[in-house]
Amino acid sequence: MALTKKTVVDRIEVLEMGQVQVRTATVVEEDGVELTRSFHRAAFMPGDDVSGEPQRVQDLANATWTAEVVSDWDAFIAAQE
Repeated sequence: MALTKKTVVDRIEVLEMGQVQVRTATVVEEDGVELTRSFHRAAFMPGDDVSGEPQRVQDLANATWTAEVVSDWDAFIAAQE
């Protein structure tokens, strides 16, 4: 009876203004049969530091967050204040 626990990024979403949402699943298996699955979500705004995130998240953020997207986000936040 071998228990294993793995964490995988199973969903990455880009919202209208460039925000990136990441869902991470933690899966516990016994002899290859899934026993439990739990989720954690994180959200990143354009220009946030994602250097500690998995490479897939970094690549998507870098591709999405052009100078224009970050500038539009900053203007949106400034208008809210």
